[in-house]
Amino acid sequence: MRTIPLRALLPIAALPLLSLPPAPANDPLVSTFSIVAYDPATGDLGVAVQSKFPNVRAVVPWLEAGVGAVATQSFARLAYGQQGLELMRNGASAEEALRILVRDDPNPETRQVGMVDARGGAATFTGSEAFEWRGGAVGRDGAPPADAGPGTVVAGAGYAAQGNILVSGETVDAMARTFETTTGPLSERLLQALLAGGRAGGDRRGEQSAALVVVRAGAGYDGDDRIVDISVYDHETPLAELERLYRLNDLHFTGSREENMVPITPALARELQEIWIARGFYAGAADGVVDSEFQSILVDFMGWENYDLRIAPVQSVDLASGHPLSLDREVLDDIRAVFSARRWRPR
Repeated sequence: MRTIPLRALLPIAALPLLSLPPAPANDPLVSTFSIVAYDPATGDLGVAVQSKFPNVRAVVPWLEAGVGAVATQSFARLAYGQQGLELMRNGASAEEALRILVRDDPNPETRQVGMVDARGGAATFTGSEAFEWRGGAVGRDGAPPADAGPGTVVAGAGYAAQGNILVSGETVDAMARTFETTTGPLSERLLQALLAGGRAGGDRRGEQSAALVVVRAGAGYDGDDRIVDISVYDHETPLAELERLYRLNDLHFTGSREENMVPITPALARELQEIWIARGFYAGAADGVVDSEFQSILVDFMGWENYDLRIAPVQSVDLASGHPLSLDREVLDDIRAVFSARRWRPR
């Protein structure tokens, strides 16, 4: 996510002089639960959030690849995201940045904020005037999460989970436990943590919107920093919808994995050719022949169906050298699902 350009900062030694503009009277009430996290293995930074507030993506998550991630909620103040990233970009840790921002906020007791930096530092703050249940937790290397009650900045490592207007503190506990025990990419761990928080009670007013954003420098589509950027603006079950959209994002915005490649047999080739014919994409015979022409048509079809990031393993195979042509199982399953559901218009 590209951040809003801000004025140049003073050197880190002068950071305590930084002051925030006066808090507007209309700071939005974004009562919600969220988790911000960093993956040291990949450098990924992410935020997952759910709220009884429309379009939470526009308010809560702030991220910059190689710098940090912020979730600003309760009576949300965007300066925590904007200036929090600015401070971390200029060398402040998540804890240092959060302490400065809380100190210079005219109304800190109405806020709730979680931050992580690109060195793995984490911090969370919940103001004493945020609606109950409110609180947070931060990761600690090799130890159980540290609970974070209202009124103080609590620092830790790896992640910060927080929420307000919750059914109980079990929502935050469930997010922390699930994040620590889930394997896979940061995006999957954040998603599972958020889903666990919802199952544990979540916002006591119900659900409305959700978002999941993960960044890594140059790792997204066409070199963008966003690996995942999913928003559910307004939905009866936004967490379930977020999970559905995440699977769709995984299909269209991540590359193939070698263990998922399926050899294209003559039977599978005929099946694909029959789908192409029915779609009006191919005018040849369904003969099951896997040759360079078949390979070229398959590459074009994958582009037509927006599997752009899954094309390379198909396109790069040299059939003349005897290497078999293979297709990503997830792409194959989706082609079959789209065709069987008739989510297309026959020509």
